[in-house]
Amino acid sequence: MNIKKDIRSISYIKANAAEILEQVNETHRPIYVTQNGEAKAVLLDTESYENMKKAISLLKLFSQGERDIVNGKFMSQEDFFSTMDHFEDYKS
Repeated sequence: MNIKKDIRSISYIKANAAEILEQVNETHRPIYVTQNGEAKAVLLDTESYENMKKAISLLKLFSQGERDIVNGKFMSQEDFFSTMDHFEDYKS
């Protein structure tokens, strides 16, 4: 992986948008967009973006679960399934 190929100026992006989109979609590597020599944005293909969003959502759930355990907000497996059985009886 040559990261120099993944860093492009905004003027290059403007002049070569179709080529950049093709590169991003073929390689699934992000393009770092610079302006005045500073990194300003990242361009991703849609598949990588969606996968990243799913991964972040899972990490948030894990973090919330860990926080609930630390705070004592959990129940035993037996109690959980008993509650679910009662819930099913209520729905019917």
